[in-house]
Amino acid sequence: MIEVIVAFALLALGLTLLLGTLSGATRQVRVAADGGRAALHAQSLLDELDMDAPLRPQQRDGDFEDGTYRWRLSVQPWREEVAAAPVAPVSAQGPRLLEVELDVEWGDGRPGQRLSVRSLRLATDTGEDTP
Repeated sequence: MIEVIVAFALLALGLTLLLGTLSGATRQVRVAADGGRAALHAQSLLDELDMDAPLRPQQRDGDFEDGTYRWRLSVQPWREEVAAAPVAPVSAQGPRLLEVELDVEWGDGRPGQRLSVRSLRLATDTGEDTP
């Protein structure tokens, strides 16, 4: 009789460990799926960034999927942080580099629920006034 009780105790312990492992795996799959969706939304937003009008310095924000994913976009002239040797002046009408920074958050925005993308884009001045 004691052998049966010990066997049931070991079975219960084994099932408890198995269910804990499956629960953790399910959580990891959900986190990976959320991160993948955030990356797809970010890629979509970056792809259509300069399709309607020439890229210019701006600040925008919005959301995807009825507020599940929130995004913040910043486009600013790029400035090199390293002190470099003086270079010849660049024409204001020529191409310039813009730094694009996109943050996508979901859930409550904890570190595991945030995606940040930084990129440089080449913009050409079309003669329009830029704010």
